Amino acid sequence: MADMPALNDAEGDRVPHEAGFVIDAHVHVFPQAIFSAIWKWFDAHAWPIRYQLDARAVIDFLMARGVGHVVALQYAHKPGIAEQLNSFMAEICRDFPAQVTGLASVFPGEPDAAGILEKAFDSGLAGVKLHAHVQCFDLNSPEMDEICRVCSRAKKPLLIHAGREPKSPAYACDPYEICAVEKIERMLEVHPDLRLCVPHLGADEFSAYARLIESSDRLWLDTAMAVTDYLPIDNPVKLSDMRADRVLYGSDFPNIPYAWDRELRELAQAGFSRDFLARLMWKNARDLFDISLNPNEPDAYETIA
Repeated sequence: MADMPALNDAEGDRVPHEAGFVIDAHVHVFPQAIFSAIWKWFDAHAWPIRYQLDARAVIDFLMARGVGHVVALQYAHKPGIAEQLNSFMAEICRDFPAQVTGLASVFPGEPDAAGILEKAFDSGLAGVKLHAHVQCFDLNSPEMDEICRVCSRAKKPLLIHAGREPKSPAYACDPYEICAVEKIERMLEVHPDLRLCVPHLGADEFSAYARLIESSDRLWLDTAMAVTDYLPIDNPVKLSDMRADRVLYGSDFPNIPYAWDRELRELAQAGFSRDFLARLMWKNARDLFDISLNPNEPDAYETIA
């Protein structure tokens, strides 16, 4: 994925009307020093980041353009920083109480990983985000079993970048060696109370993940960067053929190389049924992350069920 281009596609100033209400279930926020390091890494090893905004500006940007709510994510790239990241995320959630649902981070295998997560949940964080490519853990390791048990006890969802793509030679491990849909299936079998989400539609194992969500009521997929005709990966699965209550919209904002609404426009114009689009755009995220929405929000809530 190194040296992929920036796309200078035009951007809209509002969420497309056809999309209705939108929960963006894949938005990154980090303390500024870490954000800057991430952008530098992307410039060198992946694609240019189009929106180099600080964490609060990320939220303001999306809200000003009509996104109704975001699920905010971050991940600890090394042991010892998760508590700092979780405190930062809790502060973001306090600053945007109606707009942001924040997820915790932890580094699998670090000392007192369970305690770090329990403290994060006590602070109001609504789940956990991990990134196998960056953190280089095996999905079926004892360290991951510990995290799954904590999430199961607390009834908090776990979101893991567990698909093999997009990979980079700059990662310290080979995602093809540590990531596989069979490992996710094993996690669901061993932890029967775990709710799990895999972003990017499970790229590049699209067909296998589409089959797995058909048989599992505890697995979700998000769409981030997988429906924008950018990544050079063939996806043989039509989104409209996937289980409607198990796929959620996510943008990967701000770490994207194209217009903020590129994916939204693609989805809004795809000809989905009204019910499918509502599930995709907000209902499924609401259900997975237990998001409380304001019933007085104009227009967007006309189809709340």
